[in-house]
Amino acid sequence: MFGPVLKQMRKDACMSQEEIAEELHIARSSISKLERDQLELKAADLLSWANVTQAQEVVAALVLGIDVGILQQALEMVTTLVG
Repeated sequence: MFGPVLKQMRKDACMSQEEIAEELHIARSSISKLERDQLELKAADLLSWANVTQAQEVVAALVLGIDVGILQQALEMVTTLVG
């Protein structure tokens, strides 16, 4: 379920499996398993993954059950109005 999202977050951050494994202090084989939904994802690991890949909006969208693109547009509008 989360595997493809994790993989896309990593790729959008231009990180290899080895690089994210090092940052998260997780074995590279575990990164591969997480991205293929063959290993249970812990909430703490999801948050760490989002922080390392600078993709916190993806986690927010998942939690809120909305499309990431819609959330990004809303955040941009708020930033424009406030800024």
